[in-house]
Amino acid sequence: MTELRTPISEEAIRALKVGDIVSINGTAVTARDAAHKYMVESWIESEPSGEDKELRTTLKPILSGGIIYHCGPVVNQDESGKWHFIAAGPTTSSREEPYEHKVIKAFGVRAVIGKGGMGDKTLAACGEFGAVYLHAVGGAATLIAQNVEEVEAVYKTEFGLPEAFWQIRVKDFQCVVTMDSHGGSLHKDVLSQSRGKYNEMFGG
Repeated sequence: MTELRTPISEEAIRALKVGDIVSINGTAVTARDAAHKYMVESWIESEPSGEDKELRTTLKPILSGGIIYHCGPVVNQDESGKWHFIAAGPTTSSREEPYEHKVIKAFGVRAVIGKGGMGDKTLAACGEFGAVYLHAVGGAATLIAQNVEEVEAVYKTEFGLPEAFWQIRVKDFQCVVTMDSHGGSLHKDVLSQSRGKYNEMFGG
């Protein structure tokens, strides 16, 4: 098992291969559909101002060498106003395929966590800029939440709590590398093998 501690170096990412198990320690930022659309439209494809500029300034150093987690958490807030994750399972990553390669390039993101894998644009960005896709265990949302030591901040709650940016500190968050920076993709391999088996069985 390889420990990844944020900020993660490109060298550490390039050393990983499909099938490696990693343990993540440090800061991650959750981002789903609304957050990705916002990052691309407001931070990358246009020059932000005002609150948008302030938020980009805040999150850019965290995303650089950092981790994006495709997660819409279940949260609660205690009497002191502190947020806590109750469930933190991965959401399907394919919805972010139109955006992720742009985010990786613009911010130097080193790892993307989710489930189900991503497509050719993200895989190419992993190779060009030094990033990996990490598969988290689906159906283990409450267990994963135990690896979230602290909610450090939350941004854009107007998107809805599951769609907001949650800045979290995680400890020993274990994932599997399923897309690496060398062009390897377990998801593509499984799809190819499945099609081959289908053709064998049904003469496709």
